[in-house]
Amino acid sequence: MQQKDSWLLPDGIEEILPEDAKHLENLRRTILDIFACWGYELVIPPFIDYLDSLLTGSGHDLDLQTFKLTDQVSGEMLGVRADMTPQVARIDAHNLKHEWPTRLCYVGTILHTRGDPLEKTRSPMQIGAELYGHAGKESDVEVIRLMLEMLAMAGLQNVHLDLGHVGIYRGLSGQAGLTELQESELFDVLQRKARPELQDLLAEYSINNDLKTMLMKLPELNGGKETINKARQLLSTANDEVKQALADLEKIAEKLAVNFPSLPISFDLAELRGYHYHTGVVFAAFVPSMGREIARGGRYDNIGAIFGRARPATGFSADLKTLSSLSKDSCQKEQCRLIFAPHADDGALNEKIRELRAQRQAVIQQLPGQAGNAQELGCTSILEKDNQNWVVRPLG
Repeated sequence: MQQKDSWLLPDGIEEILPEDAKHLENLRRTILDIFACWGYELVIPPFIDYLDSLLTGSGHDLDLQTFKLTDQVSGEMLGVRADMTPQVARIDAHNLKHEWPTRLCYVGTILHTRGDPLEKTRSPMQIGAELYGHAGKESDVEVIRLMLEMLAMAGLQNVHLDLGHVGIYRGLSGQAGLTELQESELFDVLQRKARPELQDLLAEYSINNDLKTMLMKLPELNGGKETINKARQLLSTANDEVKQALADLEKIAEKLAVNFPSLPISFDLAELRGYHYHTGVVFAAFVPSMGREIARGGRYDNIGAIFGRARPATGFSADLKTLSSLSKDSCQKEQCRLIFAPHADDGALNEKIRELRAQRQAVIQQLPGQAGNAQELGCTSILEKDNQNWVVRPLG
């Protein structure tokens, strides 16, 4: 049998080389500093967890994406996290137990059994923020503003925001009295926006014509701010849950327009991202160069119930690797002074190197027999002796 090359990596698993790693790490620090300035505290959930905990709430949708293994100590089923949100919800509900709104943020690698069709990586670096303990629209607006601030600080331009609300479909399906199977079938067709299939499916259901018409019109309800008024007309006989969802969407969009007057905002009322997980508004950010969202989130109340405390919750997440790649393309190559120090048994030289490094300046000291000169090593400056002192001079 042919031996596999030892340097090959599994499909969808990648390593990050120095230049890209430096940019990614700088971006990670920048984003976490932004989160901290907004009052979001960093938590670090474990990479491996009990499978039941990982498959809470959103986790059921991620069952096929979760690597599973048996714990040799307890005999329990464990999983490698495919999403950090359930773990952060557990920290809020079980560990912190605050009575006031809690703001948490996180960053770390997650692992998927399969890659996204548009993004082949199976090891995204998930970064996000969650706000627990507040049920109002104001907390939804806060996390959306924080997401947009994160993207702006990453240097991303031409960001477009897409808003939806799972309460619209949930309200219509409840009003129609759909069974769980029918609701699931209809959900699948709506996600694919397959109109002929949607019409055939609704023809099989024993629901009144008004509700069939409203459900048929859902895929058409997308576009700019006029979409809300159009929805009010087409869904005029819908129940109060649907009307409240429309009102909430309108208010959220109005508040965002005040803070981001040039931000393009669109609505898609048939967009049901994480339908079985989210309970209210859902949102996603797009840029022209990507065929999929670069950040996404929404409201997911009561996810902490299984951990002992059901609390309102809203938040967002993104793949830091994707943000780093996009921001690296949009900004100039980072310039950093790299100082070359010769090899010498000189106490003053060693003290000068320590002093420079304490000032967070990068110094490479030559090793005996080292190949490569200062320029080949990418150095921009060199330490040279001037009388009794060592001084930094530009590399000529």
